Amino acid sequence: MGYPLHGHELTVDITPVQARAGWAVGWKKPEFVGREALVAEKEAGPARRLWGLRATGKGVLRADLSVLSADGAPIGTTTSGTFSPTLKVGIALALIDSAAGVEKGTVVSVDVRGRAIECEVVLPPFVEANTK
Repeated sequence: MGYPLHGHELTVDITPVQARAGWAVGWKKPEFVGREALVAEKEAGPARRLWGLRATGKGVLRADLSVLSADGAPIGTTTSGTFSPTLKVGIALALIDSAAGVEKGTVVSVDVRGRAIECEVVLPPFVEANTK
């Protein structure tokens, strides 16, 4: 589905704002630990943002791989990844620098042991809900 996982996409170093999990924060509460920092990050925009990656070719994506822009510059890191039996391709979640200007549909590559795997940037969930 692409939900943020504790220990992968939600850690002491990755905030709910960066992980697109701001919906789970009690923003209306007058006080909680870290409130000021989260409010400031939300207002300024996070320095990095969680995106989904869907491989356009063969390859399995895993955690802690470098995400590269079209010109080969490092712009982020995968936080988790696997092969999707439903989609029949590799998928991953990745924290990508906001300054890279990545948006849905952008093509990036992931360095898997020296081999660049081309991926499309997507907004999770990876599989659309069946509403029928």
